[in-house]
Amino acid sequence: MIESRTTRVVLRLCAAGTLAFIYFPLVVIAVYAFNENISQTWPIEAYTTKWFGVAWRNEEVRSALLLSVKAALGATVIALVLGTLASLAVSRSRFFGRETISFLVILPIALPGIVTGLALQATILNVLAPIGISFSIWTIVIGHATFCIVVLYNNAVARMRRVSAFLEEASMDLGADGWQTFRFVTFPQLRTALLAGALLAFALSFDEVVVTIFTSGAQQTLPIWIFTNFARPRELPVVNVVALFMIIVSIIPVWLAQRLAGGTGLAADRPREGSVAASIETQP
Repeated sequence: MIESRTTRVVLRLCAAGTLAFIYFPLVVIAVYAFNENISQTWPIEAYTTKWFGVAWRNEEVRSALLLSVKAALGATVIALVLGTLASLAVSRSRFFGRETISFLVILPIALPGIVTGLALQATILNVLAPIGISFSIWTIVIGHATFCIVVLYNNAVARMRRVSAFLEEASMDLGADGWQTFRFVTFPQLRTALLAGALLAFALSFDEVVVTIFTSGAQQTLPIWIFTNFARPRELPVVNVVALFMIIVSIIPVWLAQRLAGGTGLAADRPREGSVAASIETQP
């Protein structure tokens, strides 16, 4: 389609306006991280980087960061295993209820986080606590894994639908067993999609607040630390620094996942195999 110059200008202005609408609040937080004063006033009178040092020396912040990383890594590993197995079962098998299982795997990401959190908390308090299992990092990991699995599953299913099953059949015909076929044929086709999904799952888990509130007990991840301290005026500069750090940490895995997926997100481009766009388009 040939567009006039006016149309192109209008579309670019609309795109710029959309980006400004989404990201302007984040820019404000990033600028406030360099504010010398404790109070947040606009315009900022003086700038400094001293709050970055204060944040780094804060033991609570460092402990919360470590807990967030551990929980995100744990949730990502569980999601990798279960999401991959579920995608292989749904993509390569034909059985009664297959579409229902696919729907149930995807459903947790659509449920309100507070509902998932309440359900997990009730399970921990009423089912697991009597047998000696209480709130810990593992309850956080399990809670995060419930929605991280969906990301891995969608990416893997999208890739499996683009990989011919005849390759696996040929491998079996040549004498390879199931493990060898997965290792040398299926996994090489899946690995970039799984890595992209793992990066997105890590970002989702690292940023999660609602489910974490119900599954962490007295522990604090980095988002929970922000939620707890943003109403304390003396902690506000450090909160802004931590928020800026979380923005950067969230951008990196999403950018890497997009690079691995190979898509640009432009309408003129066809989403490549395993991309986030492709997984959405082919979502069961």
